[in-house]
Amino acid sequence: MALKPKPTMAMLQLIEQVKLELPLDEPANFVCGPEGTCIGCPKKLLELVDSELSYWEAAIANGDTPLLGDISRFGKLCKNVRRGLKRSGVL
Repeated sequence: MALKPKPTMAMLQLIEQVKLELPLDEPANFVCGPEGTCIGCPKKLLELVDSELSYWEAAIANGDTPLLGDISRFGKLCKNVRRGLKRSGVL
């Protein structure tokens, strides 16, 4: 039986997975397209994930421990953003 990771390790693993799957390091995705062509603004979605990701990296570096609800909310946010990016053609 595998042991569950501690909340801090679980959040760090989630952050690493998000960095691998979402195009957070591609500046072209942080630009709004022509008006009327956007289905869920990729720029705003990526900025939202990037700000949450930065917050949790800083909080963990400062010794804060995320709660299981925090991990769940961040995971759900990333899942929904990924779905929106697929719908708009970014992924």
